[in-house]
Amino acid sequence: MLGKKYLMLALILGSISTTSFGFTLKNPTKTEKKVVQVSKEDTEKKLYREIGLVGKLDYEVFKTALNGYNKIEKRKKNLLTIIDYSKPSTEKRFFVIDMDRKKILVNSHVSHGKNSGGNIATSFSNTVSSNKSSLGFFLTENTYMGGNGYSLVLNGLEKGINDKAKERYIVIHGADYANPKMAKSLGRLGRSLGCPALPRDISKKTIDMIKNGSVIFAYGKDTNYLERSSYV
Repeated sequence: MLGKKYLMLALILGSISTTSFGFTLKNPTKTEKKVVQVSKEDTEKKLYREIGLVGKLDYEVFKTALNGYNKIEKRKKNLLTIIDYSKPSTEKRFFVIDMDRKKILVNSHVSHGKNSGGNIATSFSNTVSSNKSSLGFFLTENTYMGGNGYSLVLNGLEKGINDKAKERYIVIHGADYANPKMAKSLGRLGRSLGCPALPRDISKKTIDMIKNGSVIFAYGKDTNYLERSSYV
């Protein structure tokens, strides 16, 4: 009889849910939220793709330009102009980028200084009368009518690298020799005295777009510049 009583008690206890005693035998699996860390480089590459620069401008050139652009507090426009002198003059190497809309506004040919090289600029200077292009970061200023027509004053921001731009009259202007049709007969664009000269059919529109406080970055294959620049 005693055995039967113990058997009945065991059956009764087994039928009662363990949750009635305030606990559960099941251990639920905790779902952990994975925090995805996006690196600075990932963000820059994403912006590079969104702007549409893949296949048009080297990523490292864009990255260098972007780093300097973000350091220039005096800029008044969210426009970034990049001149890539590492590309031949027969290619479109002048870019105006709207950083807010992530869009290329201008992509054009541009001339370099006659003493900087033939089809590709390889030598750069900050010296008066060198007739060479200058590298580095600039801020655009006012416009004027000069010997080359409608022109844009550039303020060189980097001491010893391009800070003599005004003294050298390094400005953006239009020029017939910057027309890509010239390259068909010469194998290169015509060259300036150091100014980044644009085709005349786009020069005025482009100048009006970027004047009064936008950033320009001129890049070239020059390790000396990369080592000296505080913006890079």
